[in-house]
Amino acid sequence: MKKFLLSILLSLPLLALAQENYTISGYIEDSNSRERLIGVNVYVPGTSIGTSTNTFGFYSLTVREPKVKVMISYVGYETQSLELELEGNLSQDISLEELPQSLAEVTVTAEQIEALKPQMSTIQLSTKDIKNIPAFLGEVDVIRAIQLLPGVQSGSEGTTGFYVRGGSPDQNLILLDGVPVYNASHLFGFFSVFNADAIKNVQLTKGGFPSRFGGRLSSVLEIDMKEGNLREFHGAGSLGIISSKLTLEGPLVKDKTSFIISGRRTYYDLLIRPFLPPDLTVGYYFGDLNLKLNHIFSRKDRLYLSYYGGNDKFYQRESYDGYGYEENFESNLQWGNHTGSLRWNHLFNEKLFSNLTATYTQYRFSVGFKEEYDNQTDGFEYFSLIRDYGLRYDLEYRPNSDHSLRFGGNYTYHTFKPGVAQFEGGFSDEGVDSLLNLSSPIYSNDAYVYVEDDWLISPAWRANFGLHYSGYLVHTTYYNSLQPRASLRYLLTDEWSVKGSYAMMNQYIHLLSNSGLSLPTDLWVSSTERIKPQR
Repeated sequence: MKKFLLSILLSLPLLALAQENYTISGYIEDSNSRERLIGVNVYVPGTSIGTSTNTFGFYSLTVREPKVKVMISYVGYETQSLELELEGNLSQDISLEELPQSLAEVTVTAEQIEALKPQMSTIQLSTKDIKNIPAFLGEVDVIRAIQLLPGVQSGSEGTTGFYVRGGSPDQNLILLDGVPVYNASHLFGFFSVFNADAIKNVQLTKGGFPSRFGGRLSSVLEIDMKEGNLREFHGAGSLGIISSKLTLEGPLVKDKTSFIISGRRTYYDLLIRPFLPPDLTVGYYFGDLNLKLNHIFSRKDRLYLSYYGGNDKFYQRESYDGYGYEENFESNLQWGNHTGSLRWNHLFNEKLFSNLTATYTQYRFSVGFKEEYDNQTDGFEYFSLIRDYGLRYDLEYRPNSDHSLRFGGNYTYHTFKPGVAQFEGGFSDEGVDSLLNLSSPIYSNDAYVYVEDDWLISPAWRANFGLHYSGYLVHTTYYNSLQPRASLRYLLTDEWSVKGSYAMMNQYIHLLSNSGLSLPTDLWVSSTERIKPQR
């Protein structure tokens, strides 16, 4: 099976040279804000020739005839039709107008295009869909919406973890602008960390994983932040039962550089403060911040800088009179994520698009207390964290109308601190930390390369074949895995198809969780000589 797939992939460039084609390529964006649109369907009606825009709004459609009609459709936007007479390759950027109401016709078209794709169990939510998600206590929650989809189940009450087709929450790869998010919960699990006002697109893949994804077993949840309006300044705010939000966006240089900044915070701790005695402070809050900048150097080069920071904190501070001296007691429980990415898009030509991404992510949980009395301080803190630095390079190549190739690689440097206890004052001699036996950091190197091809075999048959090779090094222990992927589609009618898929997956990191607690006390640990990868 593996040799068969490899021989097919290696022969594809030779097949491409034997055919004369015309390539139409460009970017598709919102006509008002110039936000690039993800997942826009671009196709030739009456044929099986079609494609969709990638994460950065780029499309490349190769056709065989010089005279062609091209349709462009996207949920929430007016469908466009282009009548083209081609003399060679054509660069064609497209702006779509928002459709205020009456989305039924667009939705039917989108379902027809979905039937043409070989991938199965993929669901996409656009900006319009996200806005229509029912609010819970005044908050639109993306994860809550995901939990309502077929094949997805919610976890225990008070958790935002979700289970896909029998997998566990740690087997879901959650990506925010291409960066892994290791804990997606606020307010002890009742809300997710994703602020709907800052989100442009959500896509969940539940099976038949393309070879560009790896490291998890159950699903891939891709969440893309808005880029910011390139033409006008806009602001929006809301006051909810639980939290308040404020979003600002606009151009720093019109049609060249834009920004978006969005923040939210709960105010329960602020509301109860006037009712507490002066020597007692107690409260809980969560807050997060989304920031994104993007700059257009030229039609061929664009740079994105994204940041997310979020934190939950429960705290208590108390002062009281002891035996002739003042005592101060402080305790806290907090957890949070920080992610960042720098992405550079480069368009080599009409057929070849690339993206280089540098990433950073960290999740940290801590609990502790400190007591001050009689010129002495005693304290204790326990924390765990996982931190990643990564570099990824992806290329998309469209040689002809029958093949669309993707290939690239990724490297991640992991730091695991699954349990660290720190002591201060009188607690420092009790030696509890040695009993935990988890305080030594673990460092690992995680890398993979991949290649995949979306192949239009005939008008009825379409396939996606790929290979994913991964390697994982921790201390002196090395794991590797060659993972074939295949998805196949047979078209029964224009709107009905039969699909099947096969995927081999490997997961090198593990989550140790306590399902009885709705608290983020879970520990991320690495595969080691004794802990084998999940398959």
